[in-house]
Amino acid sequence: MMKQSEIKELSTVELQGKLEELKKSYAELQMTHAIQPLDNPLQLRAIRRSVARVATELTKRAIQ
Repeated sequence: MMKQSEIKELSTVELQGKLEELKKSYAELQMTHAIQPLDNPLQLRAIRRSVARVATELTKRAIQ
């Protein structure tokens, strides 16, 4: 899980790459969880929140 301070240090290009990476890993976890329950289903929540943090930071930068 990424902290907000770590996200702010990344460049916009890095954030866009990280967002795509997080979305891909979230989709893979969802598929895995649909087939067979995950050992730690809280991983889904952590990744979903990381996606939201990165997307929010990108939106903030777009507005400024």
